[in-house]
Amino acid sequence: MSKTSSDNLPIDIQLNGLEVHPDKKNALLVEVAWEVANQVGGIYTVIRSKVPSMKANWDDRYLLIGPSVHPNVNTIFEDLEPGDDEYGRAVVKMRSMGFEVRYGEWLTAGRPKVVLFNPWSVSDRLGEIKYLLWEHHHISIPSDDDLSSQVVAFGWLVKVFLTRLTEPDVNERPVIAHIHEWMAGTAIPEIRRDRLPIHTVFTTHATMLGRYLAMNDPMFNDHLPYYDWEAEARKFNIETRVKIERAAAHGAHIFTTVSDVTSFECECLIGRKPEMILPNGINVDRFQVDHEIQNQHQKNKDLIHQFITGHFFQSYFFDLDKTLYLFTSGRYEYRNKGYDLTLEALARLNWRLKQHNVDVTVVMFFVTKKPFQSINPQVMESRATLNTIRQTTEVIQKQFGDRLLTHMYSSESGRVPDELSGFIDDNLKIKLRRTVQSWKTHQLPYIVTHNLWDDGTDEVLGFLRSANLLNHKSDKVKVVYHPDFISATSPLFRMDYDDFVRGCHLGVFPSYYEPWGYTPLECMVSGVPAITSDLAGFGDYMSGAIPDFEKIGLYLVNRRYKSFDESANQLADQLFDFVKKSRADRIAQRYQLADASERFDWKTLTNHYEAAYNEVLAATSL
Repeated sequence: MSKTSSDNLPIDIQLNGLEVHPDKKNALLVEVAWEVANQVGGIYTVIRSKVPSMKANWDDRYLLIGPSVHPNVNTIFEDLEPGDDEYGRAVVKMRSMGFEVRYGEWLTAGRPKVVLFNPWSVSDRLGEIKYLLWEHHHISIPSDDDLSSQVVAFGWLVKVFLTRLTEPDVNERPVIAHIHEWMAGTAIPEIRRDRLPIHTVFTTHATMLGRYLAMNDPMFNDHLPYYDWEAEARKFNIETRVKIERAAAHGAHIFTTVSDVTSFECECLIGRKPEMILPNGINVDRFQVDHEIQNQHQKNKDLIHQFITGHFFQSYFFDLDKTLYLFTSGRYEYRNKGYDLTLEALARLNWRLKQHNVDVTVVMFFVTKKPFQSINPQVMESRATLNTIRQTTEVIQKQFGDRLLTHMYSSESGRVPDELSGFIDDNLKIKLRRTVQSWKTHQLPYIVTHNLWDDGTDEVLGFLRSANLLNHKSDKVKVVYHPDFISATSPLFRMDYDDFVRGCHLGVFPSYYEPWGYTPLECMVSGVPAITSDLAGFGDYMSGAIPDFEKIGLYLVNRRYKSFDESANQLADQLFDFVKKSRADRIAQRYQLADASERFDWKTLTNHYEAAYNEVLAATSL
């Protein structure tokens, strides 16, 4: 198709060979997700980062629907008066019926129009809503399951809104409803039951049951075709949620998922093979810094240096110019996220670096979210004392500089004096010495930066203790376990997560269960090499999309047909080879990765979404 400038829509989109449906230019697109303006997990990143590309393709025909439940929703949402368009008329009509409906803009790039529903605003009708769900679809909602109660109330409100949107006095255009995950899915079976003229697309990013099974069955991938989904759902007490997911998947006109990895999982656990794959992209412009990738790395690495100085140098010193920063991050799922494999590989790497006497220190950061009581007081005290040391040295530097400058001005000979000690006050020397002496300790640097509630049973700490990987001076591999997400408000790092990523040398994400995996993609667009696995959606997609991916700094751990020991050895080999790389080679990889990241930009990958919308219009007779 050629680009048509008159309607300002980029319709030169490749639709996988499909003939573009005539209704597509005129249709309305409503995208529904529990994580619209409500950050819970990775789907929030998918929806939010995709907005600019969706707005470019659909302009004012694009609407997002989410729940008004986040405590900070008012900081990212601006209420507006509904206009005299289809969405505005539907909002007004719902309000006239007595419903609480918020209409406005999400304060994010693209500023999309958004409708928010408060699930508890219909709590007086919750009994009726649950009854209809059971009567129509045989899905029961336990009275003590607050989340499922919120979800079904939200889904019911979505269905009411979409019903209004299809009424002749509100709208005469075709409507596409793209609904994500089980938490927004209850609208779909009701839409189909009432035969509403709505073209439905449902996307599951990870099956409910798959996540639970993978966490509990080390042979999950081998056993996948043989599970009894109903029995397993009852065992994990998630039967209601699984049934909602299945009803949405089977009720949608087009069923999609994010990778071939999850497609097979859907086929086995949901009982329907997705018709299309919608890989997740990222807004590359948000991360890429023109031609200053290495400068940004150096700047942010210096901030990490400050943390390392306070955390380790109280106990012993190592050369920061010969130190590499590795990290892993994400939801705390010890097996699913590959933390177990990463720890085993680190222990083997530590031994290998010692055996080969490699003059490099590796600091590995585990950044995740775990319940904690507080930041470790000793860690905070060390930081505070280090700040005092730094401030004292700055005073000394200024005093020395001022006095030396005065001496040079007044000296007739212009010679620099041989003895410079007189340029610094004795009280400053004593203060600096005493502060440093009080700061130094023979205690090993702490592994974990916070006081965990489950310190004695935490799996990461348990492995490190059993492997004696406890930040000894002789260890070539040091570990920092940070059980909270990094942000500019963090008193330990004082930097945003994106900047932390840029300051590191390698991301390590050898997941056992990962439907897609944004973390290695975030590394890629930041110019940071990364390791993923063939069981992660991104790793599987990457292996087919990027030839010679290892040359540019993307590494794949084979886990599908390998034992844990084989995969741990492979990962240890990859880490060892990376440590031995020259600085010039690492810099070259940074630029190659940033260049290659363009193929994962939403500007490219939204084409898959456009193909799904075209397909649902072409394939659905309403």
